[in-house]
Amino acid sequence: MSNRRALVICAIVFAAWGSAANAGPCAQGIDRLQAQFDSKLEANAAAGQSARESTAATMNRQPTPHSIAAAEATLGEISPEKVQAFEAAIARARVADRVADPSACDHALADAQSALDQL
Repeated sequence: MSNRRALVICAIVFAAWGSAANAGPCAQGIDRLQAQFDSKLEANAAAGQSARESTAATMNRQPTPHSIAAAEATLGEISPEKVQAFEAAIARARVADRVADPSACDHALADAQSALDQL
């Protein structure tokens, strides 16, 4: 095996190891709830009313979960308070995950799940 190939393999192993080490105690739960939230927003957007296309949409910008939630709230299809509650709980979970506090993270994820269930 050449030195270059060995160096590339080592770099890949270290990169994968580093990303796994950076994952906190509840990263999977955060990702799972965020995906459920995004799916719920997309389903609401597909099933609900339509609105006039925004200026940002005509400038080749992709919608984000936040912009979809804002549009849905404007149309009255979802509660902006529930969206804010979910986003605040997920933000708390991310902070707890970053500082490796599983108890606080679990509590924040439970709050996020509750807000998601009420959307």
